[in-house]
Amino acid sequence: MNLPPVIGITTYARDEQNELKLPIEYVEAVRRAGGLPLLIPPGECNTSHLLNQLAGLILAGGGDIDPTRYQGSTHTEIYMVDHERDELEIALAQAVIEKQLPTLAICRGIQIINTVCGGTLYSHLPDDIGEQVRHRKPPRNPIPHNVIVSNDSKLATILGTTQVSPMSWHHQAINRVGSNLRVVARAPDGVVEACEMEKHPWLVGVQWHPELTAANEQAQQSLFDELVEQAYKAQP
Repeated sequence: MNLPPVIGITTYARDEQNELKLPIEYVEAVRRAGGLPLLIPPGECNTSHLLNQLAGLILAGGGDIDPTRYQGSTHTEIYMVDHERDELEIALAQAVIEKQLPTLAICRGIQIINTVCGGTLYSHLPDDIGEQVRHRKPPRNPIPHNVIVSNDSKLATILGTTQVSPMSWHHQAINRVGSNLRVVARAPDGVVEACEMEKHPWLVGVQWHPELTAANEQAQQSLFDELVEQAYKAQP
């Protein structure tokens, strides 16, 4: 009998109460998929040893990346910047690209991948793109909107459709696409909603939050199911 693959999930940064948190939906989605979740807090330094314990990784959402990481500009809406978290997740992203580890990058996670690949981000979508599509509900709440997925992508195969209306919860997004990344989904306003990494067996990034509706929407749960399936295959 195969043991469940260990799936690392990065957590939010330390908060004002000196606590580390992560929405339980991430953990539940991995468990439903048959994986064993392992939470990874900011501050871990030995990423090489850590990656050796994992069969797959989720770069979770939550908070913004320091704009200096992608030569961006500051904005009053940028929030929850944490240098320890940036440092850890950038190191993890570099490692999973090198080690070819199955990876699902969610919201902030896709932005981390794009940053590592030399891409840039929009500082604040309402200013940069407008509000034809609301990508989060004021002040900072999730909201659904339509996403069009390329029919020749891994993502379309995983979701089983080329049109979804997932929960969106972000005010930034990919501007210049990083090297070796292929855009495979966009919102009606043109904002990048998903990427896949070329020359990588399974690295999928989505700008939305599949964990929020995965318990009730098989299309969103399928992202976690496929990550765990790929992690099974990657285990020695």
